[in-house]
Amino acid sequence: MSDIDQTAAIPATSSLLRLFLPEHLPATLMLAGGVMLYAVETYIMATIAPSIVRDIGGLALFSWVTSLFVVAAVLGSIFVAMRPRGIGLRAIYVIAALVFGVGSLIAAAAPSMPVVLIGRAVQGLGTGALAALGYAFIRYVYPEPLWTKATTLYAAIWGVATVIGPTLGGFFSAGGNWRYAFIVLVPLGLVMAALAPRLLPEVEDDREQAKTPVAQIGLLLGAVLMVCTAGTIEVTAAKIALIAASIAAVIGMLLIEARSPNRLLPSGAVSLSRPIARVYLTMLAMTVVLVSDVFIPYFLQVLHGVTPLVSGYLVALVALGWTFSAFLSGSLTGGRAQAAIVAGALIEAAATISLAVFLARDNPQAHMLFIVPAATAMFMMGFGVGLGWAHLVAMVLTLVASSEQDKASAAIPTMSSLGGAFGAAFAGLIANGAGLVDPGGISGALSAAYWLYLLMALPGVFAIGVSLSLSRR
Repeated sequence: MSDIDQTAAIPATSSLLRLFLPEHLPATLMLAGGVMLYAVETYIMATIAPSIVRDIGGLALFSWVTSLFVVAAVLGSIFVAMRPRGIGLRAIYVIAALVFGVGSLIAAAAPSMPVVLIGRAVQGLGTGALAALGYAFIRYVYPEPLWTKATTLYAAIWGVATVIGPTLGGFFSAGGNWRYAFIVLVPLGLVMAALAPRLLPEVEDDREQAKTPVAQIGLLLGAVLMVCTAGTIEVTAAKIALIAASIAAVIGMLLIEARSPNRLLPSGAVSLSRPIARVYLTMLAMTVVLVSDVFIPYFLQVLHGVTPLVSGYLVALVALGWTFSAFLSGSLTGGRAQAAIVAGALIEAAATISLAVFLARDNPQAHMLFIVPAATAMFMMGFGVGLGWAHLVAMVLTLVASSEQDKASAAIPTMSSLGGAFGAAFAGLIANGAGLVDPGGISGALSAAYWLYLLMALPGVFAIGVSLSLSRR
């Protein structure tokens, strides 16, 4: 039976299963495995970080555990597009998997927090590259109708990781057992590195010959580092200064990018008159809104009397919503796909405003009258993003020339990281300014929850406007 016959044998309603046909299965497992490493490690670290501090100290460096990882992940994704000529994507996959394994071993053997930070940075380089490779390989592995299905699979992986990551982290969180949480993923990285040359295709390097845009990379990494640091600082003035400096660095990067012959981003990515720029901007705005969920467990515990365990499961509804809607909309094409992007932005903004209504309540008895609508809003936040995300990714891959596909693919996780960093910093600034710390307590949490989700809906409204321009392109 021919490849076309095999593909046609699976109904359109089950089109995601086409990723697992014999001709696609090896690459699907490899690319999904790379995304899985990134996702699971993210949630494992969030769970075991307090155990690391209790065991070896280093509380003053606690915030850098995440900051350095994010910055290194951005650098790893950039390397996929800016790698030296002659090094193929398959070779980068092998290198990235090995780098992740080395970083995990460094962190596992760390006698002090500074060494953990080194391990985390090395891990970030590897996982950032693996995440970018998931998108970079799509056009070589799958026919165009399956591009959105591949990104839907990645969304499902993040949903599964919200369960696997904390579970593994919790299993290894007692005493010094946190080291095994790093060690357990090393064999997986080694297996992936060994199998990549056999299971991934060797593809031609069709990039344009160009010099590395050092200035843009430096400004972008500096912006991410500053905004990540701002998200962990309690002093409002210092937080504002760092956020302002990071915004200035991004603006400087964009100005240089617009004039430089050596570009970090694909052509047109810094011009709002071009669709590719508006696609990236929509991604960025939706991610900024989504990361405000970081405060949800705190508000559930303080205002609604929910236990830490239950609050953790409730906030996982955000990822579950993303996964569910990604499967629901994965088969949409043409005008329906563009409508899904607009509808997703609208749903996310509306759900965020709903949290300002239902989460900002003094509900110590945990009455379901408020918790159920709040949980529904959490689910719908993720649902909105997942509804259009795969179609935004497909737009990125179709709007640029073949010679710039690697740049376009690498920019997708970069935009996610940048949006996540800025969103977390803005959320912290709003919550603290609204009284989370001063006066604190119930009154402070009520004010913080209300203003946080009311104001964080604004980037979502902006995303609606930008996404409408995509439907008219």
